[in-house]
Amino acid sequence: EPSVRAIAQPEPSVRAIAQPEPSVRAIARPEPRAHALARSVPRQSVSRGMVCSGDDVVPARAGEGPASAKPLRQIPRRHLSLPLGPGLGQCCGGAVELLLERFDTGTLPAPGPVYARPVGAPGAMPATIARRLGAGITAPLLRDGWFVEPCGSANATPLWIWGAGHVGRALVAATSPLPFRVTWIDDATDRFPPDIPPGVTRLVAADPVAAVGHAPGRARHIVLTYSHDRDLALCHAILARPEARLGLIGSATKKARFLKRLAALGHSPATLSRLVCPIGHPSLGKEPAAIALGVAFDLLEKERTGAWAGTEDA
Repeated sequence: EPSVRAIAQPEPSVRAIAQPEPSVRAIARPEPRAHALARSVPRQSVSRGMVCSGDDVVPARAGEGPASAKPLRQIPRRHLSLPLGPGLGQCCGGAVELLLERFDTGTLPAPGPVYARPVGAPGAMPATIARRLGAGITAPLLRDGWFVEPCGSANATPLWIWGAGHVGRALVAATSPLPFRVTWIDDATDRFPPDIPPGVTRLVAADPVAAVGHAPGRARHIVLTYSHDRDLALCHAILARPEARLGLIGSATKKARFLKRLAALGHSPATLSRLVCPIGHPSLGKEPAAIALGVAFDLLEKERTGAWAGTEDA
C-alpha cells in the first residue's frame, strides 16, 4: 500500500504520511521537513525525512552531516532557520529552514487530499490560506504561519508497466521508490515475482488490452511484454487516449514497423509522435538493469521538464 511505501522509503515518498492508512496510524513518528533552502544546500526545497518509533535520533536530511542529528525527545513542532556553516558545522554553506513535526496516534491527520496546519500556536486559518485551498494546492506552501501540502500518492504521476519479464521486474524495482504511482500488469499471477515492491499495484489481467481503459488518462505507459502482437495491440489502445504517453521496448526497426501498422489502424502522425522507441539509453547496455536505469532517468526528466524524454538511437 502507499502507506507501507512511506515506511520503506523515507525520502520523498514520505509525503504519504500525511494521508495514513489505518495500518499505519498506530506508528508514532516525527517528520522533519526542509521547506526552504538557499545557496549551496545539498538538497532541493521541500525535502522530507522521517524517523519511525524505536529510532533514537533524527538523521541529517538537509545534508548528510552528523551535526544535525538530535534526540527525538528534543523535537517539538517548531520552525527553525539555520545557517549550515555556523549553525550545524557543515562546510557546504547555505541556509535552511526546517519545520520539525511529531506525529503519533493522537496527532495523525485525517485522510484527505491536503493537510493544512499552523506552524506555531494553534489558531484560526487565515483567509489567505483558505483562498489558496479553494483554488487547489499542487505544491507545499508556507505562508502566514501555516504550512499546507498536498498529500498521499494520488498526486504522483501514474506509471503503468506492461509485462513482468526480466526488464519489467528491473523497471519496477527502479521506479517504485521514485515519485510515480506504479501499476504492474501481466496476464498471469505466476509471471510476477513473489515479492512486489511496496507501493506497487499488481494487476493480473487475462486481457491486458482491455485493462488499458482502467488506466488514468494522464498515465505514462511502458510496454515490454513477451509478444509483439500484444505490444502492438497495447500501443493501439494506449495511443487512442489523448493524454497518454507511451514507451515501447524494441529496436529502431521494430519502431518503424509499428509506426506503419499503427498508421494503417488510423493513428495520425501527431498521435504517433507520442510513441517513444527504443526506450532508455542504449549506450548503457542491454542488460535489464541498464535498460531500467535509462528509462527511469527519462521518466524523471519528464517530471522535471514537462517534456517526454526518450532516445531515437538504434
